[in-house]
Amino acid sequence: MENSTDGVTSAGSGGAVTASPPASLSPSRAGDFMQCPLLYRFRVIDKLPEKPSEAATRGTLVHAVLERLFDAPAADRTVPRAKSLIPGQWEQLREKRPEVAELFADDPDGERLARWLSEAERLVERWFGLEDPTRLEPAERELFVEAELDSGLRLRGIIDRVDVAPTGEVRIVDYKTGKAPRPEYAEGALFQMKFYALVVWRLKGVVPRRLQLVYLGSGDVLTYDPVPADLERVERKLLALWDAIRTATETGDWRPRPTKLCGWCDHQAVCPEFGGTPPPYPLPVVPAGADDAAQGRMGRD
Repeated sequence: MENSTDGVTSAGSGGAVTASPPASLSPSRAGDFMQCPLLYRFRVIDKLPEKPSEAATRGTLVHAVLERLFDAPAADRTVPRAKSLIPGQWEQLREKRPEVAELFADDPDGERLARWLSEAERLVERWFGLEDPTRLEPAERELFVEAELDSGLRLRGIIDRVDVAPTGEVRIVDYKTGKAPRPEYAEGALFQMKFYALVVWRLKGVVPRRLQLVYLGSGDVLTYDPVPADLERVERKLLALWDAIRTATETGDWRPRPTKLCGWCDHQAVCPEFGGTPPPYPLPVVPAGADDAAQGRMGRD
């Protein structure tokens, strides 16, 4: 799971929020730009609000439960204990993000909430059939990582779990509450993990031995053992992606890229593909043919 923020806003005079160019890249935001540059702009530059979804919020809840379970001694990491953590973690999530309570505002009897929590229980229980927490002692949980490449680009993200073997070999683990992708789409699913592996490699000088995606929705485990050549390819891809983001940021040219995923987008009202008009672009625009000295400043601040 990864939800780091790449753009920056700051309060100006009168408390107004001032947009700033993106200064780093995370797997989620890289995925946004590849999916639709305009979506990236709405999320990172404009910071338009989005409604919470039941699926994403349940994912956040399940992640929190699996993280907190490792607070207990190994022998106590049982299915009943894990399920018992759900109500408290749900309450903490509501306190931290009050907007998620809106998901069940029209559920006065609590029936839909009960079904939703039961599904979270099923996902947590399924995890025990995929990994044995009594035999795991994670080196890190919910680990924030950040590395700056030679180009000046900063990469950042949050890794669900890092396991380190007695021999020093590193395994990066990510929990997914959805279903595993079909084999032809596995490479896209591994992009996030290779991103993390690249950051760890640049930080520690060690290529992780294994990348592991645990799909709780379907009960599958996808693994990949990277080599330096893999991560070098990812680095080249990210540098090209950052160049495209930098150009769009400086020109203000953010093109929508229509796909089937548009049906789930919160920003149709301001998307030209649906007859909408984006909000005024909040950053200065570099005119075509302007001095190239302006180029390259993003990522080197």
